[in-house]
Amino acid sequence: MRLEIVAIGRPGRGPEAALADDYARRATLAGKALGLGPLVLTDLEPKKPGKAPEADLILAAASGAHLVACDERGRTFSSRAFAEHLAVLRDRGERRLVFAIGGADGLDPRVREAANETLAFGPQTWPHALARAMLAEQLYRGVTILAGSPYHRD
Repeated sequence: MRLEIVAIGRPGRGPEAALADDYARRATLAGKALGLGPLVLTDLEPKKPGKAPEADLILAAASGAHLVACDERGRTFSSRAFAEHLAVLRDRGERRLVFAIGGADGLDPRVREAANETLAFGPQTWPHALARAMLAEQLYRGVTILAGSPYHRD
C-alpha cells in the first residue's frame, strides 16, 4: 500500500523538512517487505489563496485513494494502534493511503467530508512543516512496529 502525505505549502529547507524527508526514506526502506510504501511527500501550492483552491488540489491529489484528513477534531491513536490500523487498511486491499494536511486556515469542509477518516495529533495546532514531520515519523514508527522491531513502550 502506497503511503502519501499531501500538504499545502512548501516546507522549505529547514530542519523540519529534513526530518520529514529522513523519516519518509526510512519508512520506505522498512516497509518494503511489509507491503507498505513507498512513503511519498507531496507539497501542493495553490495558485489562488483560500481553502477552496487548496481543497481542489488535495482532492485531485487524493483521487482514488483512501483519504485521511488531518484535523484537530479527528481520531487519535496510540502508536501501536496506529500501526495496527495501517495493517488493517493494507490487509483489506487499500492500494493507496493519502494523509492530507491543509493550509494555514485548516482544511476546507469538502476535504473532511470526502475523507474516509480524520486523524488528530491532539487538540493543539502545529506548524505545517512540523505536522508533516510528525506524521512521517509516526508512519515510520508504525512500519517498524509492524516489522517487529523492539518498541520501547512494550
